[in-house]
Amino acid sequence: MDIREVVAVVTGGASGLGEATVLELVKKGAKAVIIDLDEKKGEELAAANPGSVVFIRTDVTSEDDVRQAIGKTVDQFGKINVAVNCAGVPDAGKIRGRKGPLSLSLFQKVIQINLVGTLNVIRLAVEQMVNNTPGSDGEKGVIINTASIAAFDGQIGQAAYSASKGGIVGMTLPIARECADYGIRVVTIAPGLFETPLMAGMPPAVKESMAQGVPFPKRLGRPVEFAKTVLHMIENPMFNAKTVLHMIENPMFNGCCIRLDGALRMPPK
Repeated sequence: MDIREVVAVVTGGASGLGEATVLELVKKGAKAVIIDLDEKKGEELAAANPGSVVFIRTDVTSEDDVRQAIGKTVDQFGKINVAVNCAGVPDAGKIRGRKGPLSLSLFQKVIQINLVGTLNVIRLAVEQMVNNTPGSDGEKGVIINTASIAAFDGQIGQAAYSASKGGIVGMTLPIARECADYGIRVVTIAPGLFETPLMAGMPPAVKESMAQGVPFPKRLGRPVEFAKTVLHMIENPMFNAKTVLHMIENPMFNGCCIRLDGALRMPPK
């Protein structure tokens, strides 16, 4: 898919990985719609990129909100052919904490936003994408989800977060298999430790310690590196997810989840 022909909705697009994705898409000539609850940052990004970026305040767990956002996207740009799911929360809690058992409301909140919210956007985006005119390969759209290395290496206190991200990994293939009949690809990125607003609030010594735990390169990931991976996935309809070199050279990527973590494997805590 030619990036210049892309009209993407990006959940969580007002900050962090989502913001980097929006900016990289626009830099390459695409149109982007930020779906987020952060009105101040979302409006600022839209104002800084007039004609290319639109902000729509949206709760990803709400069917009405997401339907309205997709409808406005089509009204503004004529279509939607890419959806990038970056919205999520990292709330942590131990099964047996200082105040008692893990709060069910916390667990349900994380699952609802990270997993159910992702599915909500996928299903409504697909509903719209099937109306697109297919490209030369019959492609009508691309869905890119954000999981986490916590889906595989969850730490103590990450039961809710790991469950939500593991759910995203687990549903990638069955949804991709179904959407193949519609000409829509579905892929997932599982990032490691990145320089996001969540990390920004941590003491420098803590961030440095975490960075040193990454085998190579010994630093936190940069949001633009995530964004460039998103663009590679959009541009290459047939993607073999073995190495980053293959990602760029061989278009063979569908129904897969690729780790973007510098070979990091998280310890128990």
